[in-house]
Amino acid sequence: MPQSLTPDGFTVIIPARLASSRLPNKPLADIAGLPMVVRVAQRALQSQAQRVVVAADDALIVATCKQHGVQALLTRKDHLSGSDRLAEACQLLQLAPEAVVVNVQGDEPLIAPDLINAVARVLTERPDASMSTAAHPIATLEEFTNPNVVKVVMDARQMALYFSRAPIPWWRDGQSANGFRALPEPPPLRHIGIYGYRAGFLTQFPQLPPAPIEVLESLEQLRALWQGHRIAVHVSAEAPGTGVDTPEDLSRVRQLVQGRAHARLGGP
Repeated sequence: MPQSLTPDGFTVIIPARLASSRLPNKPLADIAGLPMVVRVAQRALQSQAQRVVVAADDALIVATCKQHGVQALLTRKDHLSGSDRLAEACQLLQLAPEAVVVNVQGDEPLIAPDLINAVARVLTERPDASMSTAAHPIATLEEFTNPNVVKVVMDARQMALYFSRAPIPWWRDGQSANGFRALPEPPPLRHIGIYGYRAGFLTQFPQLPPAPIEVLESLEQLRALWQGHRIAVHVSAEAPGTGVDTPEDLSRVRQLVQGRAHARLGGP
């Protein structure tokens, strides 16, 4: 299918929660002189989004964003998930039901602007889809068998059939005494945690009851599939930039950002 232009007027919403069990005050963590949530917003502003908004649970995040010229909204503290926070933000922004919203996680300071565009575009091209997301080919057996790496399988139109922490598709004839002897061919796909929504669906999604498969896998997107909604998948050739979940991740990202800044300044 030839690629159409990225839709005009899509909105990026970045949910940001101050509390974090593994990394307290994570949105405000300093990365080369800027808070992480500001760096995420700056990456999103390099996409073709008409508007980039941080949906925060704390006034300190809102104030910090505004100090750096980033639009931010204060949302409730008691939301159970990021999609709940996004739904409230859609209502506060008074988005039309057909408006395209891309959810960029607040701990992805290296996210590629082109990936944001692609997730918006694939949803616009698939009017029968309520959501869109992204994936990339898995390169190692370690990733394929790691339950912390979410996999996705698609149909012929690149609509998601299922997401799982298990190694899917299961290669029946690829077993040895120690497990899989190699990766299946074509390579399985690792899910990337970025989502596009139609705003009307997004405001309804939190009201849907959790699905049994969602609870078992601890994967919220399975609720949409359980209810019969379609999720279009953009397949990227490259893995996304490093996200930040732990202090070790934060240290790694700081080094990457500082290295890039040093290279731009022509350092040795």
